[in-house]
Amino acid sequence: MFIKEEINRYNRQMILPELGLKGQEKLKATKVLVIGAGGLGCPVLQYLAAAGVGTTGIVDDDVVELSNLHRQILYNHTDIGLSKAKTAATKLKLLNPHVDVNAYHERFTADNAIAICQNYELVIDCSDNFSTRYLVNDTCMALGKTLIFGSILQFEGQVAVFNHHDGPNYRDLYPAPPTENINCVEGGVIGILPGIIGLYMANEAIKLICDIGETLAGKLMTINTLNNTVLVFKIAPEKQAETIKTEATVRKIKEIDKTTLDQWLSESSDKIFLIDVREDYEHEENNIGGVNIPLYELTASLETIPKNKKLVCYCQTGQRSKMAVQLLDGLYEGEVFSLIGSLD
Repeated sequence: MFIKEEINRYNRQMILPELGLKGQEKLKATKVLVIGAGGLGCPVLQYLAAAGVGTTGIVDDDVVELSNLHRQILYNHTDIGLSKAKTAATKLKLLNPHVDVNAYHERFTADNAIAICQNYELVIDCSDNFSTRYLVNDTCMALGKTLIFGSILQFEGQVAVFNHHDGPNYRDLYPAPPTENINCVEGGVIGILPGIIGLYMANEAIKLICDIGETLAGKLMTINTLNNTVLVFKIAPEKQAETIKTEATVRKIKEIDKTTLDQWLSESSDKIFLIDVREDYEHEENNIGGVNIPLYELTASLETIPKNKKLVCYCQTGQRSKMAVQLLDGLYEGEVFSLIGSLD
């Protein structure tokens, strides 16, 4: 039941026919765990508390630093040195006294992952390192929890919903972590980016909780704020054939294995054009030749791609290369193929 103050507080969203009283009740009854109270966590936490999510858990062992303040807008200079989880919890209660907030000032590890996650229906990964991302994913898989994922670096962000109704999980997109952990400390980030990506993550949470709209379950959305590019790709579970659906036909993405590629290169290498669609640092770390054009830069780089050759796109797993084929379909006149499987 809602008291009068709650009805007034949530009135503007409760009058939405898609949400209504029933949706607001679902928000109030739901427990959401947010892992990471930094750049992504701040907007996610603020908007979920404002929307009336009944219980929110915050896991973060870090403290507020001066270098955080250009993007972690839940905090101010008087919070420097204080626990992010506890400070965030205090401020969320000031924002909305009708919600419960649990602060875990500890690192999310294999020792506490199950114990913390099992008490929440929905998990949102706002962490900033690969080891935590894989641990969060694997924990959600073990517990059957839906996971909302977000990541940011420089001017680009990603959002996805994993493990929803047995859908694809994080490892279907990235089976193994890179040997080098690139994050905002090393690579930098524009301050407004975590706000944009975090709001999309919070929006996905509200849609999932209220069972409304179309979510990013089984999809990856990339946003590049430098060139205003927004792309959405389907994620296929490992080894599952992916298709492109059009109004007239259903067509399989063209894929080749490494053996076929090696044969093509040995017979007529001048007719093959390889494109590594991973990030620059991944290409430098390990590649099989060709040029490096990150996935989100493909459409803007069409003029640099020769038109009289077979294109073979590759990545570490075969997932991003399939997305590249989707992206180039209809834009490139020649044949485009995705290289199957790992480069290892």
